[in-house]
Amino acid sequence: MRKFKIDLFSDTNTNPSQEMRQAMCQAEVGNEVAGEDPTVNKLLERVAALLGKEAAVFLPSGTMCNGIAYRVHCQRAGDLVILDETAHSLNKAAGLISGLVQAQPYPISGKKGVFSAKQIEPIISKSIGYNLARARVVSVEQTTNFGGGAIWPLQTLDAVCELAHKYQVYTHMDGARLLNAVAETGVSAARYSQAFDSVWVDFSKCLGAPIGAVLAGSKNFIDEAWYYKFQQGGGLHKAGILAAACLYGLEHNIQKLPEIHQMTKQLAVLLSELPFIELNPNEVQTNIIIFQVKHLQLSACDFEKQLGEKGIRVLAFDQRKIRMITHLDITFADIQSVFSAIREIGEEN
Repeated sequence: MRKFKIDLFSDTNTNPSQEMRQAMCQAEVGNEVAGEDPTVNKLLERVAALLGKEAAVFLPSGTMCNGIAYRVHCQRAGDLVILDETAHSLNKAAGLISGLVQAQPYPISGKKGVFSAKQIEPIISKSIGYNLARARVVSVEQTTNFGGGAIWPLQTLDAVCELAHKYQVYTHMDGARLLNAVAETGVSAARYSQAFDSVWVDFSKCLGAPIGAVLAGSKNFIDEAWYYKFQQGGGLHKAGILAAACLYGLEHNIQKLPEIHQMTKQLAVLLSELPFIELNPNEVQTNIIIFQVKHLQLSACDFEKQLGEKGIRVLAFDQRKIRMITHLDITFADIQSVFSAIREIGEEN
């Protein structure tokens, strides 16, 4: 397998630091399934408090968090899950909503992954009737992934949740990168999560853990979530080894996020100066950059391939669009190297 010097494919490609590995080695463990793992329990208490929720459950991945939350909230096969058309759980989760939850996704065309209460009200209000699939969940991503790391404004989140609850529809936050929004805006995770019936945070992205996510909500919600956790094989005996990495990330890596955002914005400014790149740096808010390739000879896939040959990994969505995600392993020197490589490729062809 090819080794990349600079990996901007995803923040999930962060390597756990030696200090994090040491914390994992020293973790006190027990039977997580029986609620007896002290390190897992400490993590759940911390995250429930962080998100302002009654209870929480430890899971291997954010995809499992989304699937379990949707299954708890949806009451009948064919219920509707309303979400943006770019949502990860719609596009990159192996048909999770229809295949596992037995619900129907209802995609919304938002702006950079963000939609409004006005957009979803006609869908919800018209989904009541014996012969109609009923809207059951409104799901949002904070921050957006394929929307380029955009941050949902607090006012928009509150309005969406208020509208959904008016019609007895549940609200769920995919908080894979919620802590990026917190670091950028100063709004607390609890405030962002306040109006949501369920929310989760990921530790294998911005916090650098090898695995792990925590789903939170009311005590009744988490009691139901445990049923689906077991059904999906999510019992994690001796999981304190993994939870220790998550705790280390919470305690030591959150404060590094503003610097990661700063270097991302610096790269965006540099790229925007290239004539064959279309990018508005003012729209880059956190750690994700998505730009259009306007080169006369080279496609986005060509850039991806040639950058790979230089030891730099990015993701080409299609022939014209590239995504790059910065993380804990990226330095300001790497940012300059990436810019220089893209400029060189573009100018030589």
